[in-house]
Amino acid sequence: MTANKPVIYVDADACPVKPEILKVAERHGLEVVFVANSGLRPSRDPMVRNVIVSSGFDAADNWIADNAGAFDIVVTADVPLAVRCVAKGCLVTGPSGHGFDETNIGVASAMRDLGAHLRETGESRGFNAAFSPKDRSRFLEKLESVCRRAKSSFTTREQNS
Repeated sequence: MTANKPVIYVDADACPVKPEILKVAERHGLEVVFVANSGLRPSRDPMVRNVIVSSGFDAADNWIADNAGAFDIVVTADVPLAVRCVAKGCLVTGPSGHGFDETNIGVASAMRDLGAHLRETGESRGFNAAFSPKDRSRFLEKLESVCRRAKSSFTTREQNS
């Protein structure tokens, strides 16, 4: 991967927006790393890399958290992974276009923990809304914005080095 541009890391096992990620990444000339526990469709694009990790608990999350750095972009719906990546200075967005940053990651983590507790106690069944065209559109807008921000931050960092 190139050291002079941000990289897009994707928690790819259940990611519904892979084609959108490739479209935006190509427009910005950014490399994409899909990380999954199971097989991924191979790509001939030299800007796309597939990483298959063990089926161990959180193996894909751990790989992303270990390899992503400041101003890289991470696409994940996994809040604990988002917490780790925000702490490293990554720009993080979920597949529905909801961004995670220093201002909201604490609340997102607390809400996740509350939801888990309510499911464990039987107070909630934990139904998730279906992924909608509106979610896809919101994600495209968010990823476009995050890519511009990441490239700008990367350039500023390089100039100050």
